Amino acid sequence: MSGTIILVPGYTNSGPEHWQSYIERKFKNVVRVDQLEWDNPVRSHWIAGLEKTIAATTGELFLVGHSCGAMTIAQWSEHHFSPRVKGALLVAPADVDAASAPLAIQVQRPVALTPFPFPTTLVYSDNDPYLCVERAKIFANNWASSKLIEIPGAGHIHTAAGFGEWPAGEQLLIELCGFELERR
Repeated sequence: MSGTIILVPGYTNSGPEHWQSYIERKFKNVVRVDQLEWDNPVRSHWIAGLEKTIAATTGELFLVGHSCGAMTIAQWSEHHFSPRVKGALLVAPADVDAASAPLAIQVQRPVALTPFPFPTTLVYSDNDPYLCVERAKIFANNWASSKLIEIPGAGHIHTAAGFGEWPAGEQLLIELCGFELERR
């Protein structure tokens, strides 16, 4: 069985050396959400961008969000549903409600805490400046279907933290998505 991976990058998009970009280059059946304003993550606009991408894509879908992109998936699922979405990988969701959240991402407030209608896996680090361990656990508990995976010392699990090509993340994606990923 095959399907499509929808990448949902976070604030400022995922650059060419980010793990999401490596996934996009390695697999054929990958689509990236194209937000109108990567440096201005307006909640309603980003939700609409994800909805537009889902509507334009056929077959079974698996969502892969990083940082504000993971938050966008949570916010989308609070008011939208597609039976084609089979699950999501949420990596280092940015806690937009935190007092320490960068001003640019606070426009995504509040965090959606409604249970997902599909299985999710939340990957977090014990030293992420944008998501503390306690909040990661609260998110997973509220999202009800979220499995938690901690990567010790991984920061925000992005390029600056050393997460360019990420074989363990690719393997996790392959295991979770439930359909075959077609290599380029």
